[in-house]
Amino acid sequence: MQRHYPHHADIKLATTIEELRHIAKRRTPYFVYEYLEGGAEDELTLQRNREAFLGYCFVPRTLIDTATRHTQRPVLGIDAGFPVAIAPTGSNGMLWRNGDVCLARAAAKANIPFCLSTLSNASPHDIAQTGARLWMQLYLFKNPAITTDILARALDANAEALIVTTDAQVFGAREWNARVFRKPGQLTLKAQLDALRYPRWLWNVLRPGLPDFVNVAAFLPSYARSARHGVSVIPTLLAPKIDWDDIARLRERWPRKLIIKGILCAADARRAITLGADGIVLTNHGGRQLDSCVSPMDVLAEVVQAAQNRLTILIDSGFRRGSDIAKALALGADGVLIGRPTLYGLAAGGEAGASQALTILRSELERVLGQLGCRQIADLTPDLLRRATQSL
Repeated sequence: MQRHYPHHADIKLATTIEELRHIAKRRTPYFVYEYLEGGAEDELTLQRNREAFLGYCFVPRTLIDTATRHTQRPVLGIDAGFPVAIAPTGSNGMLWRNGDVCLARAAAKANIPFCLSTLSNASPHDIAQTGARLWMQLYLFKNPAITTDILARALDANAEALIVTTDAQVFGAREWNARVFRKPGQLTLKAQLDALRYPRWLWNVLRPGLPDFVNVAAFLPSYARSARHGVSVIPTLLAPKIDWDDIARLRERWPRKLIIKGILCAADARRAITLGADGIVLTNHGGRQLDSCVSPMDVLAEVVQAAQNRLTILIDSGFRRGSDIAKALALGADGVLIGRPTLYGLAAGGEAGASQALTILRSELERVLGQLGCRQIADLTPDLLRRATQSL
């Protein structure tokens, strides 16, 4: 059923992630919104990520006192407000000035971890200053000095976990790029004129100057350090060959929690265990890499069975509701990484918008717990779900 959302711009009035998405769309130029929203090729994976949640229906229990229910649960062994972390995403400074710091502050207020991307516009030290639980995401580059530098600064900033992304060495065909750029780093005239329609965004983001990829800037040509040109140069710097031996070497070098992001099958989960990984992230990169790919929800149950509680299982891609989070937890996930929902909030209203997104998701999750007859997250079990016979 087609919903019509209020045409307001007050993030405090937003009651769903979808409302924040609409506000973000109205407040950002087309090329920025496309970067946030778009997927690879025909965007079939993007579509599948949402459809996967329709494949499960709840089977609630009744006559259970849930008045004292709560959403607290440890994430990677440390208590969190709810079992969610903000996913690593790059170029957040294009959505809002100091976007990464805004997201980290929102995470700190919600008592959840924040994952800093290698391609962020803030350093690990910047995030440490916010008081947020810092997880550092890592891409593997041709130049090993980049890895050495990032590991050193992540350790110095007391990052509790390293998330190694393994599914982006071959960049997906994000065809929306061709619609807004006439060549790398240069917007089409239409996109430039469209950006002029957003003076608030221009003042907030462009007035201080385009943000830099600060974590790799020292290793980039001077012209490629900003988000404008760096996005076209960085893919050429990624190591074309990475394998399990690279993960083994990182395990030897990194003394804290190690998480492998990009796993979508039980065999790879078992391999991660043998190499001493502390956790994995089931992900298809939010639909931005391989098109016609399975949703992480499609494989979650079999990966949980294969892992046998020997590592932390996190999941992302397509989450928009607290009920989505509940379904993943019921199937055995230990936590959920949230990407676009908090980015919608960031684009709509900075730190306050990101906080609103987290508030919405947590309140929805708490409500679903009560409706299912659950007092705590641990009560979410597979018997509360049934495979849907048809799409709702």
